[in-house]
Amino acid sequence: MRRKASLVLLAFAVFFAALSPLLRWYAFPRLAKIPANQYQDMVLEAKNVTLLDYGTMKARKVPEVTIVQTLKGNVEAAKKIEKTAGRDVVVWDGLSYVQGPDGKMVSRIPERYIFDAHSQAPVHATGEMVDGDPVKRTGIEFKWPFLTQKRDYEYFDAQTRTTNPIHYEGTRNFRGLKVYYFEQTIPWTKVKFPRTMPVQGITPESVAKTGTTRWYTTVRKFWVEPVTGAPVYGEEIHKEELRGGTLLGGRDKVTAFAGHVKMREDFIRHTVALVKSNRTLVLLMTSYLPWGFLTLGVLLLALSLWLEARSRRTGDPEPAESTTQEPVTA
Repeated sequence: MRRKASLVLLAFAVFFAALSPLLRWYAFPRLAKIPANQYQDMVLEAKNVTLLDYGTMKARKVPEVTIVQTLKGNVEAAKKIEKTAGRDVVVWDGLSYVQGPDGKMVSRIPERYIFDAHSQAPVHATGEMVDGDPVKRTGIEFKWPFLTQKRDYEYFDAQTRTTNPIHYEGTRNFRGLKVYYFEQTIPWTKVKFPRTMPVQGITPESVAKTGTTRWYTTVRKFWVEPVTGAPVYGEEIHKEELRGGTLLGGRDKVTAFAGHVKMREDFIRHTVALVKSNRTLVLLMTSYLPWGFLTLGVLLLALSLWLEARSRRTGDPEPAESTTQEPVTA
């Protein structure tokens, strides 16, 4: 009976030992993905901002500017692209909406980002754009890959429509989470005017005729939870200038925007709580279950061997041969 039990335990030991690497290296890369219908929004704010008044074409100080960023999963568009791409795809329709302290629009930039649901690598398809301009992204945007590494990544900048390195600058603790800190600097670069301008009657085409150009620089900072690849906090030291042309009335340049943009406190708390929950799910597939199954397999193997050894020691002894001699008769 013990021998049968040991064989059953041995079979389970082999099963769980084999399941451990399969779950980590086969199942996880295929099951861990961004949902196609995911929706998220984030509110950032900048205090004591320098902002251009397009009515007077003069820079002025304002107490606060609010930036609302939304990312909405477009399921129908993702399904169409998946038919030709041959892989799971996510399509995010994004909008960055900036408003001044009076609630009026400062800028409005729509964006469509198409990427692989598992690796977050860009997928090039019709509709990929920034503010109506077709783009072909390289590098990541908005989110890092699952199991982010301690290295530099290529990160897409929507203002310049270019990809630049974003540098890993060390490991930090952010509100109880171990995070990787990344930083990217975009030097002063000439960029396009938004298609939607803050003053009615002013268009990018009409501004271009004056010879005035728009320039931009930023220092972008992200605190990324490495298991999920999700940023839990972000900041930008953002500056924009208008340069040259007749629109400035003889001035060389004027500040259009200058401020330190940070996530709002209530969205920080919400993001940290959400990432902690998702982190547990990812760890189940990458650490907890694989190591648990491997440990269970080793324990079952040890128990199987113990039962087998015990069954051999306690088996019925072989009957001994009789050494009694027959009596001899005279």
